[in-house]
Amino acid sequence: MRLFNRKSELERLAETVNDSLDALSGGSKKGKIMKTGLIAGGLAGLTAGSAVISSLRRRREPARDYS
Repeated sequence: MRLFNRKSELERLAETVNDSLDALSGGSKKGKIMKTGLIAGGLAGLTAGSAVISSLRRRREPARDYS
């Protein structure tokens, strides 16, 4: 009897990425540094992308008069 896999799509994606990074690193200290750098770079990219989207939304909104 097979039980259902109740992981969300995001959990499966995170697990796949983690497995791929583990395979790249090979357990060495250099690999762990590389893995940390990839994660930090990804977070920086997400932050920059979010800032761009916010900036574009603000440009499209009409100016508000608070007086």
